Amino acid sequence: MEILEPAFMQRALLAALIVGVTAPAIGTYLVQRRQALMGDGIGHVALTGVGLGFLLNASPVWIATAVCVVGAVIMELIRSYGKARGDIALAMLFYGGMAGGVMLTSLSEAGSNANLVSYLFGSITTVSEEDMTAICVLAAFVILVTIGLRRQLFAICQDEEFARVTGLPVRLLNLLVAITAAVTVTVAMRVVGLLLVSALMVIPVAASQQISRSFAMTFGLAMGIGVLVAVSGTATSYYVDVPSGATIVLLAIGVFVALTVLAAPLARRRARRTEAAEGCTLQVPEARAATDDVRV
Repeated sequence: MEILEPAFMQRALLAALIVGVTAPAIGTYLVQRRQALMGDGIGHVALTGVGLGFLLNASPVWIATAVCVVGAVIMELIRSYGKARGDIALAMLFYGGMAGGVMLTSLSEAGSNANLVSYLFGSITTVSEEDMTAICVLAAFVILVTIGLRRQLFAICQDEEFARVTGLPVRLLNLLVAITAAVTVTVAMRVVGLLLVSALMVIPVAASQQISRSFAMTFGLAMGIGVLVAVSGTATSYYVDVPSGATIVLLAIGVFVALTVLAAPLARRRARRTEAAEGCTLQVPEARAATDDVRV
């Protein structure tokens, strides 16, 4: 196939496949916890890591990972302990992260507006072999956490108090979710971009919820949708010469709209089945009562 001939497209498609799996995997837990915009906030903080990587002439992916992890831990601590001014502290962290990234990039010799835009919105031509090594290692950590600890993470997402009563280390698991989300942002920033990665965490999950009826089904279907839109969006960006991040997000929104339209008749059909089942259940006791009257 023509699309597989360039080496950069081989790396881009592999990265898109990995991102399509990992972003919805952690996004499922964030949506359950009503923290859908957490990825967006971490993306702002990651920009400081990218700028610091340019300034130190080091790998922006690894530096951004370290900065994101620190930022995610601070965000989780603010969420846990913050009172009335917690939202203000988070806003300062988000905007400070973006401002710091722009400032550090402007001070560095390696950084430029073109490089910065590729990290903000994604670019398939910039995925290097060094980036692929980092993406694979970080993605393995995300999959290990989201699948290996799915029961514990599901418990804290549903009811933290009940999870605490059962003996689960709730605070540690909350920090682990935040750290995993931070790692996912750096995994996806080369393909989707820091400003759009949150969409790939949330939209496939929201789309799968339209037709799924269980957490496990939502989890699996969201990853399937993520892979579909990430790989097809990357391929489309190659042929049409458009930004990969924007293409992936628009495709994800299209899938969400399609499944929402499909879910409406399915919901009505389920409602009719439920009403019919309840009608049968009510008729059985009435029939028994009538039989008892005849016997008397």
